[in-house]
Amino acid sequence: MKMKNRDLIIGAFLAIVTCGIGSFVFIELFTGMDFFRGLEFYKANGLLGKIITLGAILNLIIFFILLKKNKDIMARGVVFGMILLTIITLFV
Repeated sequence: MKMKNRDLIIGAFLAIVTCGIGSFVFIELFTGMDFFRGLEFYKANGLLGKIITLGAILNLIIFFILLKKNKDIMARGVVFGMILLTIITLFV
């Protein structure tokens, strides 16, 4: 029981970190701005949710890798992390 909760939390944390990395890569490669200036710009224009969504594309890869390695609880944590990111995106 304890191991399942730990794997679920690790999966959710992995989803949030992966989304942050994806957002960082998108802003750095495709906008020509540095990361923090890009975050401020997109937040001021009401587009920060779209950047978070683009960053979350990497979570699909993580999800299918975890399923392939039979880490079903961690994959479920990735889905839970995506739900958390969706809620955060609604209020940002």
